[in-house]
Amino acid sequence: MISHFQVKPLYEHTQLPGWTISFYFNGHYYQGEYKKDGAISWDSNQPSDQYLSSITSQIHELMLFHVYEK
Repeated sequence: MISHFQVKPLYEHTQLPGWTISFYFNGHYYQGEYKKDGAISWDSNQPSDQYLSSITSQIHELMLFHVYEK
C-alpha cells in the first residue's frame, strides 16, 4: 500500500499538465513524474515488476482524487 503520497505541479502558476509525485511503498521511497496521459516516468529507482501494476493503479486513483476532482 502506498503511504505519504505527495503531488506537486511541474510548472508553477500555470495550468500546464504534469506533476511530480513521491511516496513510500513497502518501506522504499519512490519519485517520478506523472504525465498528462497517465504515464509515469520514474526518477532513480523504479518499483519492481512484481508491484508495478498495483502501484500504477493506486497512483491513478490518488491522482483522480488529488488533482482532477478538486
